Amino acid sequence: MHISVITIFPEIFSGFLSTSLIGSAIDRNLMRASIHNLRDYTGDEHRSVDDEPFGGGPGMVMSAIPWISAVNQIAESNPGWRILLSPQGTRLSEEKVGELATRGHLILLCGRYEGLDERVSDTVVDEEISIGDYVLSGGEVAAMVLIETVSRQIPGVIGQWQSVQQDSFRSGLLDYPHYTRPRKVDTLEVPDVLLSGDHRAIADWRFRESLRATLRKRPDLIASVKLTSQQRRILGQVEAEEGSPLEFSESPTESLLHQNTGRSSHESAQTEKTRLRTCTSFKR
Repeated sequence: MHISVITIFPEIFSGFLSTSLIGSAIDRNLMRASIHNLRDYTGDEHRSVDDEPFGGGPGMVMSAIPWISAVNQIAESNPGWRILLSPQGTRLSEEKVGELATRGHLILLCGRYEGLDERVSDTVVDEEISIGDYVLSGGEVAAMVLIETVSRQIPGVIGQWQSVQQDSFRSGLLDYPHYTRPRKVDTLEVPDVLLSGDHRAIADWRFRESLRATLRKRPDLIASVKLTSQQRRILGQVEAEEGSPLEFSESPTESLLHQNTGRSSHESAQTEKTRLRTCTSFKR
């Protein structure tokens, strides 16, 4: 995996790429990362990368020519999948991360200011990606998030591949609780089943607690998870156990399905428009 990043602040990435698992992966040649300063592709003595927007309005817009030049030169020797970290992009998910991890070269465009000239997206961008519904000042932090999560899919980066397989969202559910020594902290003790040595019982407990964590923290995920009939029976038991303290008027599964099927096409379209207006990876 080779990841190229285009930014006007290359120094932001120096510490990030030299520490922890990513730094180790780069040292062991499991992945490569190259940081490119957009100003090196400007072609003018002032190394300008932005200008006033046509039609007026606040802020500055990043010029198209430096971006197009940078992407084309980087891709000339090693064509890659070109990603703009964008407020209008596809939401980064575990499924999307798995897809990106199969590509040999990612070229990440980190915008700033009010955004990029639209002709950048029209000519040298394959995909726009957002990391969430909040405002950042630039695409650099979003690029780091993408690099971090994609790197976990590269064999050898994580010492124990099973850890990656058990990550939250891999199965569509959140991860189960984890415990280590000491056995007792104040009045809180490790569940007895984890000390039993019964691997089947432990696996069953972990699945049940994974369901419980998802119901408590992200009930919206449940409807999209494919469960066997036996697993659905366990889900019903966990919903019943959690129903009183969480005051569910109906099960999270039924509630979500009711919301989805009860929404008109007009309401769905309006919701999507709202998401695109609010979803951001750099300040608009």
